[in-house]
Amino acid sequence: MKKNKLVATVMAALLAGSVIAGCTKDNQGQTGESGEAALAQEFRINLSAEPPALDSSIATTNPTFTILNAINEGLYRLDAEGKPTPALAKDMPQISADGLVYTITLRDGLTWADGSALTAADFEYAYKRTLDPVTKAKYATMLAWIKGGADMNKAKPEELEAKKAALGVKAKDDKTLEITLERPVAFFTDQLSMPTFFPQKPEFVKTQGDKYGADADKVIGAGPFKLEKWDHEQQLVMVKNDKYWDAANVKLSKVTVNIVKDPNTSLNMFDTNQVDLTELKGDQFQMYQGKPELTLKKEFVTAYVMLQNKKVPAFANAKVRQALGMAIDRKALNDVVLGGSSIPSTGLVPGTVLDGNKVEFRKAAGDTQPKFDAAKAKELLADGLKELNMTALPKFKLTSDDTETSKKTIEFIQAQWKQNLGVDVTGETLPFALRVKNMQEYNFEALIGLWGADYNDPMTFLDMWLSDNSSFNYMEYSSKAYDDLVKGADKELDLAKRSKMLVDAEKLLMTDAPLAPLYFRTRPYAKRVNVDGLILPAMSKEWELKWVSIK
Repeated sequence: MKKNKLVATVMAALLAGSVIAGCTKDNQGQTGESGEAALAQEFRINLSAEPPALDSSIATTNPTFTILNAINEGLYRLDAEGKPTPALAKDMPQISADGLVYTITLRDGLTWADGSALTAADFEYAYKRTLDPVTKAKYATMLAWIKGGADMNKAKPEELEAKKAALGVKAKDDKTLEITLERPVAFFTDQLSMPTFFPQKPEFVKTQGDKYGADADKVIGAGPFKLEKWDHEQQLVMVKNDKYWDAANVKLSKVTVNIVKDPNTSLNMFDTNQVDLTELKGDQFQMYQGKPELTLKKEFVTAYVMLQNKKVPAFANAKVRQALGMAIDRKALNDVVLGGSSIPSTGLVPGTVLDGNKVEFRKAAGDTQPKFDAAKAKELLADGLKELNMTALPKFKLTSDDTETSKKTIEFIQAQWKQNLGVDVTGETLPFALRVKNMQEYNFEALIGLWGADYNDPMTFLDMWLSDNSSFNYMEYSSKAYDDLVKGADKELDLAKRSKMLVDAEKLLMTDAPLAPLYFRTRPYAKRVNVDGLILPAMSKEWELKWVSIK
């Protein structure tokens, strides 16, 4: 087996820790006072999970979106305030009076990283590839906002070419893209910054076939950086893309992303100056309180436990589901496992996500999730088992990632269910990519997952659980009342009525309890004080590197 050079380097550093800690090096590992080395524009980051294939059509995870956002680009890129700014597009879109037709002009002289021309047709190709049923893209539901998108995504093989031709995406010429929507979508311009809407180079994609996005030489983009090296489960190295349209304003020459799952190893790498940015886990957050290196990433992300009611028939009983959720002390989970860095959940939609009517959704909805109540949970479980003609809940597996935080979360929930309900649960930890694969194939019994917003609206959390959402409804929840509320809100033009329908949908979901929210995530990081311009976005991505420089 190939020796893991990264871990070997870390261990060597730890063995010499007292010496290294007493002689902190600059960004380039030199201690001279001239400052010249400190200005070398190289940025080193730890990431706890490797991204699956870097294919913007099938991407669904934050690590994948993060790397794609660095090596490729959409028509727009979100700034520090989360607002779209022109990227490959020359300016903001021209939108028809009815809000349906977006006409977008590309910048002059755009090229892919290999120097070949990038045109409006590359966007048209990408969107049609994502919507092609053969691609099996989970985020095709988002492109279904485009006129004819849903029809194309459901097309039979003999219908596909006609549906492609009818799709509301047209490259009018090399620099002009026209997108026609089924109905007005107020945040559609924001969405055009997501990797799902990135262009793809047709010849390159076709040449790579099933290997597209799987290795450094199987990826091409038009973003600030190029993927130079990818040692799987160890490290990704990106270098500046000199062909990028805004290369003059990209300061970093190199970015190294280390895949480090163990939080102690990760923090030691920061403390011994081997990296410039790393996430803090558990009590590490308290260790950095008051230090200038502490940086908080406030996210639109909720962690939850999903219950697969077809794998475990007992989960089809609402009282059993309610009992499992109510038996978890969410405040204690946050304090013990997360070091108090996040916020115990009070519903599914997190924090300051807006309701679509200029009000924070949590303020509009209030607390919709039942509070922790061990005694009530025990009663509910007994009632549910009685309804099922069962004397005990069969043993089942609780699955999550193999990071330390995930392992501790499983252990905490196992202990809570044993103590409060007398329920025994087997813990299963898997590498991130395998956990995602199993989840997407419904191959789990109970699973800890996280969902981050794709746009600032509660719909991004609520439409996942529609009965016919085969892309994301992994627990196969089905409720006509819930479907009616969410689908009704999707078509409702009165924003106050729409907000009320979404609030009612969340209340119904929390009562049915097919999933049990755990916390709204805030993530603490340790960041070198000489790192300037780093954005830690609230949505979709781990970090934004375009404007980073080393001071």
